[in-house]
Amino acid sequence: MLFAARATAFLRVAAVIGFACAMLVLLPASHVVGQGQAGYPSRPITLIVPFAKGGPTDTVARIVSVEMAKTLGQPIVIENVVGAGGTLATRRVAQAAPDGYTLMVGHMGTHAAAVALYPKLGYRPDTDFAPIALLTKMPMLLLARREFPASDFTEFVAYVRGHTHVLNMAHAGVGSVSYASCMLLNHLLGIDPTGVPFNGTAPAMDALVAGEVDYMCDQIVNAVLPLRTNVVRAYVIASSDRDAAVPTVPTAAEAGLPAFQVEAWNALFAPKGTPAPIVEALNAAVVRALDQPDVRGPLIGLGGVVPPADQRTPQALAALVATELQRWGQVLKRSHN
Repeated sequence: MLFAARATAFLRVAAVIGFACAMLVLLPASHVVGQGQAGYPSRPITLIVPFAKGGPTDTVARIVSVEMAKTLGQPIVIENVVGAGGTLATRRVAQAAPDGYTLMVGHMGTHAAAVALYPKLGYRPDTDFAPIALLTKMPMLLLARREFPASDFTEFVAYVRGHTHVLNMAHAGVGSVSYASCMLLNHLLGIDPTGVPFNGTAPAMDALVAGEVDYMCDQIVNAVLPLRTNVVRAYVIASSDRDAAVPTVPTAAEAGLPAFQVEAWNALFAPKGTPAPIVEALNAAVVRALDQPDVRGPLIGLGGVVPPADQRTPQALAALVATELQRWGQVLKRSHN
């Protein structure tokens, strides 16, 4: 019953978001609360999403931004800027005016893994951005095409080790969460498949469903419906606990690979130099949004974990980025050697 409810929630997200966005233009000034700087915001805010529409990062951005816009009293316009594992969009935001009108939803790929993978990245995740707040965390799943010749993780490992040079692996671009997750898995298993990049996990999932690629790592939000309709396989979840959205999928530790732990996260960032009062206003809008049932429900329904209050501060996000930079720098440099 819980599984079905989560899948139903996924189907309703687009309709709910669309209606809410349409209503934003009707917000009177009395709805504006928590403004940290006089006059901000006085016009629409652009929120850059570094992947295609319909993927996990895009979905989280749309859910949270609707409620944020109510608090701020101005529309938040989503702009999807794809390419290079999300780094093109991230570089653009790093170079944007620090006035609070250009923001982005970044994640472990754009703000940690990419540093180890792109020698000329063009930005530093820890110094070129003003962290606003963590939005959500989502564990990763190891998925394969429906006809993949392995019924469980043990058989998957045996097969990929014996066929490594004829396998292909879908991902959302070098430096993306899906790429980094699978590179960790590949290193742990000692395999070297051919990578097939896509402009986001949504088109990568489409290719997996069509049987055009062998396997991929993806967040639960993308996988619930394909799993429910039995068009892909899931072997393990890369977290310490099973998830209620996919309760039959064992953890990697249960399956014998405890080192395969990847918790994807999405967070709000502004360019470096954004005034502190604007950062405070944006953080307050996120904190309020994450406390609303219309936000928490869809995020949890999609397999996300809403961060507790002590993880929603700019300082906590800065600490997370620093930790992730160190971890993924080690993992990806090792896997590329």
